[in-house]
Amino acid sequence: MSPTRTLKVRVALLCILVGIVLALAAVVTDHWAVLSPHVDPRNATCEAAHFGLWRICTKRIFVGDEERSCGPTTLPGEKNCSYFRHFNPGESSEIFEVTTQKEYSISAAAIAIFSLGFIIVGTLCALLSFRKKRDYLLRPASMFYVFAGLCLSVSAEVMRQSVQRMVDSEHTAWIAHSLAWSFVCACVAAALLLVGGLALLLLALPRMPRDPWESCMDAEPEH
Repeated sequence: MSPTRTLKVRVALLCILVGIVLALAAVVTDHWAVLSPHVDPRNATCEAAHFGLWRICTKRIFVGDEERSCGPTTLPGEKNCSYFRHFNPGESSEIFEVTTQKEYSISAAAIAIFSLGFIIVGTLCALLSFRKKRDYLLRPASMFYVFAGLCLSVSAEVMRQSVQRMVDSEHTAWIAHSLAWSFVCACVAAALLLVGGLALLLLALPRMPRDPWESCMDAEPEH
């Protein structure tokens, strides 16, 4: 592989590495969405919530003066976190007991796990490709990263639909929501994995013949 192509491969891998870090941050954190309830003018406090793929955290905070809003959640208050009941039967999480919401939540988490699996396999292939005469492993590695980006983007969309259905449901007290920084990390990670994976795939492919009479077998060797 020529020095120029090697430099481009390293840039693509750096892009993918940033995507992997953001993907891990999105999966393990619980700030995908922030939920706001209806504010009772008679009460000085309200209970807002934020959640991720695995658990939900509720927080009792003071009602804001501007339009009597609940929050922001960065204000001090009593915080209570619990894992979703379908992941941990011993914990209580009544907000996710609606059947459609439960299915959406499980689907988003399962797809995110598939994304992490593709990332792990792709990283193993990328590490093995650093050995002499194993550049061909960059091709399956790039495909695994592309699959990881696709899965993560699907997981983010499923979660977005899940939040919207939950807010629209009559079974919950939440009337508004906003997507938080974990969701942004997931979207950016998906984009980086897709772009970096496709770029790595193009760089890892054999060079096409420059002239009509030059065959692929006559092209410059990759090693």
